Amino acid sequence: MKAISQKEVTKLKECHRPVFDLAIRTADMLVRMFGARCEVAVHDFSDLKKSLIHIAGDITDRKIGSPITDLVLNELAKHKNEVNDIANYKTQSKKGNVMKSSTIFLRDDENKVIGALCLNYDISLLMQFGGEIEQFISFDEHSSKSETFFNSVQDVIHEMVDQVLQGFKKAPSLMTLEEKVECVRQLEDKGTFLIKGATDYVASVLGVSKFTIYNYLQKIRTINELQPEAALEHK
Repeated sequence: MKAISQKEVTKLKECHRPVFDLAIRTADMLVRMFGARCEVAVHDFSDLKKSLIHIAGDITDRKIGSPITDLVLNELAKHKNEVNDIANYKTQSKKGNVMKSSTIFLRDDENKVIGALCLNYDISLLMQFGGEIEQFISFDEHSSKSETFFNSVQDVIHEMVDQVLQGFKKAPSLMTLEEKVECVRQLEDKGTFLIKGATDYVASVLGVSKFTIYNYLQKIRTINELQPEAALEHK
């Protein structure tokens, strides 16, 4: 089990320590109970680019200091503090193993989301058995969501930008002003700009300055605040 160091523990806000201490103990106990095919990660949202503070088990090959996943980032961007726990969705490791996953969002005394406990269980072998375990390996509505595990925050940003650019079917240099604004709007919806450094990277890809990206974002956020119905139509 890859435990958070004592130095890192001391960085946690004192008022949040009981929440993360319990999450870490729970993670370790779940892996002890369910064995080598189980992995439980604990994330601290105070720094999304290196949010992984504890991981028990080793299915996704991540280490302490790895960034948040794109699925969790998307949920935070869409629902913010109203985000709900996500149960029984389908994910896949880099090795191709199919996993059944769930995410519990951790909250402080004021009910503010401060982190997450994420459970991954490798069901590849179980899927071969079929029949009697069909109910166990069924997935809920969130199974249609995709989630990728990364070892660096740059990979998170690059993947999210690549996903959006694929929808335009043209090189960024050939995109019109309206298309670039739409690209930034989609990245905003995905929570891309919650990550430090994303603005500089998006600016370089689109061939504009970071101040231009800031202007795009200001207009987009103003429209979303004034016309929430119009913003929802894009989603």
